Amino acid sequence: MAAVKTPCIGICSTTSFGDAVCRGCKRYSYEVIDWNTYDADAKFAVLKRIEKLNTQILENKLRIFSVPNLVAGLNQFSIPYDSSLSPYCWLHNLLKKAHQRIERLEDYGVYALPPVSNLSLRELSEQIETEILALCEAHHSRYFAMDGGSRA
Repeated sequence: MAAVKTPCIGICSTTSFGDAVCRGCKRYSYEVIDWNTYDADAKFAVLKRIEKLNTQILENKLRIFSVPNLVAGLNQFSIPYDSSLSPYCWLHNLLKKAHQRIERLEDYGVYALPPVSNLSLRELSEQIETEILALCEAHHSRYFAMDGGSRA
């Protein structure tokens, strides 16, 4: 298996604020701390979980119609993305790091679906973050917290 990149986007709330789920990359706090000790398979499993949870929320609110425009926007703002993951993960990175600098999502190859199409980009980004964090926390509670916090 090829080397697995870190999903870090430079917004770490686990080490800064002690959050259980990072507000930036959505890894659990112990995954952030232990990342460099994980083998490629363990890192890949974490990335696939994050991809699935992010995509589940984003696909219900946004549609990517131009991946090249999305990539251009990521490059414009120097936002990292993992090309092995869904473009919806890349879009999440863009929204996290640059939503306040974006005037029109369409310029980045994305449009909002009803019923969120009437929200401002700030409101939409906040709603997405709230839902992704809630989903990540629920996933952690269901699959990890019940077993005494063991790390999978």
